[in-house]
Amino acid sequence: MKHLFLLSFIGFSATLWSQSDTNRIKAHMTVLTQTAVHRNYENIEQLNEIADYLHTEFSKYADTVYFQSYFIGKREYKNVIASFGTQHEERIIVGAHYDVCGEQQGADDNASGTVGLLELARQLDTITTAQRIDLVAYTLEEPPFFRSEYMGSYIHAQSLVKDSVTVKGMICLEMIGYFADERKTQQYPLGILKLFYGSRGNYITLVNQFGPGKFARKFTKQFKHKSAVKAKQFKGPKSLPGIDFSDHLNYWQIGVSALMITDTAFYRNKQYHQKGDTMDRLDYARMAQVIDGVFVVLTN
Repeated sequence: MKHLFLLSFIGFSATLWSQSDTNRIKAHMTVLTQTAVHRNYENIEQLNEIADYLHTEFSKYADTVYFQSYFIGKREYKNVIASFGTQHEERIIVGAHYDVCGEQQGADDNASGTVGLLELARQLDTITTAQRIDLVAYTLEEPPFFRSEYMGSYIHAQSLVKDSVTVKGMICLEMIGYFADERKTQQYPLGILKLFYGSRGNYITLVNQFGPGKFARKFTKQFKHKSAVKAKQFKGPKSLPGIDFSDHLNYWQIGVSALMITDTAFYRNKQYHQKGDTMDRLDYARMAQVIDGVFVVLTN
């Protein structure tokens, strides 16, 4: 059920939609993380079983759902794409990768972002969109394929170029579930940044490159204003470690205005790419607020 909250203060008012269901989020997280074997590139059957699950869930809500399959040798890997508002030509891409690095559950990295897509699909089904929105669950973001032509997001981005698709912008959901309120829980690529952003890992970050383009700039501004979760913008050159460490990099490369929404990964979550990246460590209330913020900005 939708709940509408109107927050009014002197000189300020904002409308926030509370849409995300934390019970559903936890149920999806369980499916993605509690698997027989880990969902990495070597366990192809498990990875594609997750792809099938995503396809089934998307199909409950979207106008169109399909696999974007490709081969590496004899192995078939699959992106899963759910489209809303297909009567429109120009589109927005919201993407997250569902594979993991090595032998670990990958709850924050990146079951959290993938489940964000599933909750967005459920929410988008409740409205008529004024633009086309494609939710894309990518395979093979993690090593050994990171920064290669075998990344699922590279395959998808290049298909947009090939088909001359007009893309308004792209949002990458990359680790959106880990928060820490204690001091000294947030690190940075440059120590001086702590003076500006603080030492507590209690916020979500919207990562932009310099000259991010109209879409990323406008989305970031509106998210900071309309979302219930504490949010901060980070802008820097692509050479800064971490700023392009996810699927948005492949859209930057084709000239799309793109941004990453993240809890800052290894700069906060010390179980990044470790066996301790489990779902019991995540903050589902604030994760839901991140998803709600994306939905509100996309649809208003």
